[in-house]
Amino acid sequence: MGTADQPPRVTVGDAGRIKREALGIADRKKHHGRAATAVKSRAKEPGTQQRVYRYRFYPTPSQTEQLEKTFGACRWVYNEGLALRAGAWERHRVSVGFAESCRALTGWRQASETSWLREVSSTVLQQSLRHLDGAFMRFFKQSAKYPQRKRKHRSRDSATYVRTGFRWSEDPERPGTGLVTLAKQTVPLDVRWSRPLPAGAAPVKLSVTRDRAGQYFVAVLMEERIQPLPAAFVPGGHEPTAVGIDLGLAALVTLDDGTKLDHPRLMKKYGEELARLQRGLHRKEKGSKNREKARELIARLYAQISDVRRDMLDQLTTRLVRENQVLVVEDLAIVNLLRPAVGKGRRRKARLSQAIIDAAWGELLRQLRYKCAWYGRTLVIVDRFFPSTRRCSGCRAKGPSLDVSVREWTCTECGAVHDRDVNAARNLREEGMRLYWLVASALPPWRMPPSVIKASEPADVLSAA
Repeated sequence: MGTADQPPRVTVGDAGRIKREALGIADRKKHHGRAATAVKSRAKEPGTQQRVYRYRFYPTPSQTEQLEKTFGACRWVYNEGLALRAGAWERHRVSVGFAESCRALTGWRQASETSWLREVSSTVLQQSLRHLDGAFMRFFKQSAKYPQRKRKHRSRDSATYVRTGFRWSEDPERPGTGLVTLAKQTVPLDVRWSRPLPAGAAPVKLSVTRDRAGQYFVAVLMEERIQPLPAAFVPGGHEPTAVGIDLGLAALVTLDDGTKLDHPRLMKKYGEELARLQRGLHRKEKGSKNREKARELIARLYAQISDVRRDMLDQLTTRLVRENQVLVVEDLAIVNLLRPAVGKGRRRKARLSQAIIDAAWGELLRQLRYKCAWYGRTLVIVDRFFPSTRRCSGCRAKGPSLDVSVREWTCTECGAVHDRDVNAARNLREEGMRLYWLVASALPPWRMPPSVIKASEPADVLSAA
C-alpha cells in the first residue's frame, strides 16, 4: 500500500505493463527467437593498462555540421532518458535501467517527430544513455549528486564512439598514426598526431569533444602494456627512495629536502587580460556577432590557462614518480576546503578558495595516483588529521595550532626553528614510511606493495595478505 503522496508499489507483471503502455518501452521481442550465445567479455586483457591520448583535429564544414547534429542528439537523448527514468519512478514507482532506455531509444528513432535521430549513429546515442546510467550508479553509491539536465550553452559538447562507431586504418609508414573515420561520415578526420599511438594496437574507444572556444579534440582510449620503471633505492643501500610532498598555496609543492615549487597563480597572471576581455564582452549587444567573438576570445584564454596548468602538473608529477619509489602526501578534503564562508572574513575565504582552485590539488593527486599504478611506485596517503604542520620534525613534540599566515615557528621543547611547509613535508615522509613498512613487512617476499596505501586501510591490506 502506498501513502497519500506516493503511488503504491507495483509487481513485476504490472511493471512490464506500465513500461509498455504508460512509458512506451517495447518488449524484447527481437531477442526471443534468437539462439543463446555466449556473452563476449569486454574486460581489458591481463597485464594491460588503459591510457588516453588526446589530439586536436580540424573538421571540414560537412564534418562540423554532422558533429553539431551528433552533439545535439546526444544531449537530447541524455535529457530524455533522464526524464524517462525520473518520471517512471515518481509517477509509477517503476525502475528503468539501461536496457529499457535503449529500447525506448529505438522507439524515439522510429517516431516521425524525432526521426532526425536517425541521422546520428545509434551506438553514439546508446553511449549517451550509458553515461546517464553511470551517473545514476554514482548517485546511488552516494559519490555524486542526482544527475542534472544538460544545457546547450553550459554543458560540454561531447560524443563517445565505441569500436563499431568508427574505422581505424594505421599508416604503415608512420606506425602509431593513421586515418580515423567516424560513423555517418565518409572523410577521415584531419588529426594532428602530436605523438604516436602504440604501434599495431587498435583504439578501444573515441571521445570527440568541442570546447567553448570552438576547438575540436579527439581522446583515444588504448589498452597497452606499460613497463614499470626500475626500482629506485637509496645509493649504497636497499631502502627505497621516498619523498614527502606538502601541498600549499605559498608554494604549490614543498618536498622534505626543502625544495619548493612556486604557485604559478595563472589566474592572477592572466587576470588583467581576462578582465579587459570581460569588460569588452559586457559592452557588446546581446545576441550580436561581436558579442560572440568576444566570448570566444575569453574561452580561448581560459583554454590556454588550462593547457599551461595541465602541462605544468604533468611534468611535475612525472618527475616525482621517476625519481622516487615511495611518494607520501596528505589526504586533503578539497571539497570541504572550498565550502563558501559566511559572515566575517568571507572575502578572505573567497580569495583562499580561488587560490586552491587555481592550484588544482585534485588534478595533481589524481595524476600521482595513476602514474604510481603505471610505473610500479607506491603512493602513501597519510590521514588528514595527522598533525604534520604543528609537530616538530626533530623532537616529535606537538605545538599549538598555527594560523595560515604563520610561515615559521619555533619548537618550545628543542628550540628548533621550522619552516612551516618543509616541517610538514618531513613529518609526512616519516609517517608515510611507517605505514609503508607496516604493509610491506606483512606481504610475502614475491609480492610488491600496492600502488596506493591509505592510512585508513592498512588493516585491510594486511588481512588480504
